[in-house]
Amino acid sequence: QHEYGGETIPGPAFNPANHPAPAPTPSASSAFRPVMPSRQIVERQPRMLDFRVEYRDRNVDVVLEDSCTVGEIKQILENELQIPMSKMLLKGWKTGDVEDSTVLKSLHLPKNNSLYVLTPDLPPPSSSSHAGALQESLNQNFMLIITHREVQREYNLNFSGSSTIQEVKRNVYDLTSIPVRHQLWEGWPTSATDDSMCLAESGLSYPCHRLTVGRRSSPAQTREQSEEQSTDVHMVSDSDGDDFEDATEFGVDDGEVFGMASSALRKSSMMPENAENEGDALLQFTAEFSSRYGDCHPVFFIGSLEAAFQEAFYVKARDRKLLAVYLHHDESVLTNVFCSQMLCAESIVSYLSQNFITWAWDLTKDANRARFLTMCNRHFGSVVAQTIRTQKTDQFPLFLIIMGKRSSNEVLNVIQGNTTVDELMMRLMAAMEIFTAQQQEDIKDEAEREARENVKREQDEAYRLSLEADRAKREAHEREMAEQFRLEQIRKEQEEEREAIRLSLEQALPPEPKEENAEPVSKLRIRTPSGEFLERRFLASNKLQIVFDFVASKGFPWDEFKLLSTFPRRDITQLDPNKSLLEVKLFPQETLFLEAKE
Repeated sequence: QHEYGGETIPGPAFNPANHPAPAPTPSASSAFRPVMPSRQIVERQPRMLDFRVEYRDRNVDVVLEDSCTVGEIKQILENELQIPMSKMLLKGWKTGDVEDSTVLKSLHLPKNNSLYVLTPDLPPPSSSSHAGALQESLNQNFMLIITHREVQREYNLNFSGSSTIQEVKRNVYDLTSIPVRHQLWEGWPTSATDDSMCLAESGLSYPCHRLTVGRRSSPAQTREQSEEQSTDVHMVSDSDGDDFEDATEFGVDDGEVFGMASSALRKSSMMPENAENEGDALLQFTAEFSSRYGDCHPVFFIGSLEAAFQEAFYVKARDRKLLAVYLHHDESVLTNVFCSQMLCAESIVSYLSQNFITWAWDLTKDANRARFLTMCNRHFGSVVAQTIRTQKTDQFPLFLIIMGKRSSNEVLNVIQGNTTVDELMMRLMAAMEIFTAQQQEDIKDEAEREARENVKREQDEAYRLSLEADRAKREAHEREMAEQFRLEQIRKEQEEEREAIRLSLEQALPPEPKEENAEPVSKLRIRTPSGEFLERRFLASNKLQIVFDFVASKGFPWDEFKLLSTFPRRDITQLDPNKSLLEVKLFPQETLFLEAKE
């Protein structure tokens, strides 16, 4: 049992310190043979015992001679676990609880032992998980994605967990010109009831949390809207200490602010400005493209530009395709016409899907533009990056046709937005002709290379099989020799272990009483499975355990053999080993026999 702090059910209660003659219990896995080395060798080489001691979530390994005491184990554990010996209960002994003064040799232990420590007088380790979690949150950074409702613009702001809600609102005032007292919020957790509360305590989602802010309506507007609004939870900012932020103090009227907001209203962005990865950005791009121009459009590859290269170029030659990179720009006057009339034309969509991998990116926002130019410089070189960098806004959108080559990626064509469907198709087909010619050469080279590799592979395989056969024979012989040696070592170790335990049992037996003795004497005659008889006298007050130890010292451990009486037939090994011979009716004499357990 390892339920720390709880109760354990001990084994047979026997304390060697309370008896003049110890009555040890042999290990359940022990076996003995009647091999008798000289007594001097055993005494000169004490046995080393290994203990693995478990305490809560720790394991401590202890190695001691069998001449040491239980208390010495506790001293080592006191240093390792920082637990006073007086508070420590060492459990797991096969003979039940033992005293600190008990010598290990008297317990007749096997070489490897498992124990565990209980500390019922010590409180369990205190839980500081809540305080620790709060401290961790204070050190974390929260990404707040704040949407300005009137102008449909997003701000991605980073705040530490120790920042307050009031600091967030003042930062938003700097960005939106909405004074804190006029801010109307959506998305704050219900636990965020006080502006002085830090973000770590407010219940925000980590690492990102979405909020929406707008300008609070006038009282008349509020009454009209309250009749139509659903039960959405809004958090209206307090005006405490924020009157200095009122826009009127700067000569700006609320109506002017709303005029600017309404003029800034526009459609949703094609791509987020700070997407964690390109795959997420392309998902939003595809969804927004479909909502604007319909479902009949090229199938945009969802993933990074590197992944698009892998899909188009780094496959077998016959499976390769051209890569088309569509560069979008919302502020170009050509974008709407190009997307709706050319890029979404059925003939163009069909041709692209059959022959191209199409990847897209939005250059409207400066951050996304810089991100693409970095990718472009890395994959296509500085010349192509400079060409795109110098393109004017009204020259967008661009369509880059790219062909993969052995050492580099070649840009075959850069198609600007001021084109027609027929011209776009002709330029796609022209690029396809160049690609097809190159592809045929690649297929031929690949076939020849595979043929050469197949011949070489067959030769290598034949040579490998020959070497493998020779090595297998050699390794089989080495394994056989090693196994024989290992089994011999195990056999010797087992014999030495059994003999050591047998000798310790024999030495621990009390002296055989004489026939003429003041105390009652019981004479036992034990028949072995080979037909031989073991005879010995015992005091009638001796524990039954001493009889078991005597039989085990002769090479018949009680976990492998049953000790039976004849009339009536009884299994003596099932009786309580702490009872005396007189109590179990093995007095004044008895004939027993040994039988191997199944």
